[in-house]
Amino acid sequence: MDYLLIALQVIVALSILNVWLVQNKKPTQWRGGNATTIIEEFKVYGLPVWMCFVVGTLKILFAVGLLAAIWYPSFREPSALGLAALLLGSIAMHLKIKDPIKKSLPAFIFLTMCLYIAFPIF
Repeated sequence: MDYLLIALQVIVALSILNVWLVQNKKPTQWRGGNATTIIEEFKVYGLPVWMCFVVGTLKILFAVGLLAAIWYPSFREPSALGLAALLLGSIAMHLKIKDPIKKSLPAFIFLTMCLYIAFPIF
């Protein structure tokens, strides 16, 4: 087993689960616009509230998939690519509302990590 891949899978998965299950109602410096919760953030982006629940459910499922992939490697690529697609959407939303680049940084870092998880080159 590649320990770097496992470490990245755990880091990405636990971070995503933290954002969506623990920190979802708390303000952070990374939220879009002046939003203080995830639901407010989706409103700032001009997205309907139901989209927050769809995206959140998908992110949680893909994060759990990354953890499951430690034991079931066939889950690794689809989970990483699913998260990568959603993270690309996060970056696009920050750009749409002209947030400072700093606010997109976590999504960009996790996008990069997900792409490496899906397509390890080392």
